[in-house]
Amino acid sequence: MGSNLSSRVGSPLATGQAAVREMGARGFSIRAISTWYETAPVPASDQPWYVNGVVRVDSTLSPHALLAVLHDIEHAYDRSRGMTNAARTLDLDLLAHGREVIGQGPLILPHPRLPERAFVLYPLRDVAAQWQHPVSGQSPAQMIACLAQTPENQGIRPISLGS
Repeated sequence: MGSNLSSRVGSPLATGQAAVREMGARGFSIRAISTWYETAPVPASDQPWYVNGVVRVDSTLSPHALLAVLHDIEHAYDRSRGMTNAARTLDLDLLAHGREVIGQGPLILPHPRLPERAFVLYPLRDVAAQWQHPVSGQSPAQMIACLAQTPENQGIRPISLGS
């Protein structure tokens, strides 16, 4: 999940935290919440930095039904879908659904850009270090190692929430 604009509940961090609570209220079993990270916009732009994190949930919903609920939560937190890569109050992506692979249509799983994005891989490693991409077989740490070898390293830093 990510946010770089304030919503009705406050800052991007407050929006992300509220969205996690909303997931629980909608019946998702919250298994783990990553560290929150400040991350540079991708692709690079003059937008504010994002607050990103990953939430691992259990749900009995199908991937398509799960994505529909995530979009409903986005809407509840003032998300408007307009231009691609525009700043947003809340962006909830379905990264994976177990080991399921969906290769076409409006929902592709695992998320097709997951291996390319530090803002996804670092928090994913926090909550699912042992998970393996069902196509490549790589863990989040292995994908991070590959990412570090690319010429465009993406800015990412953990947010300290204090004691």
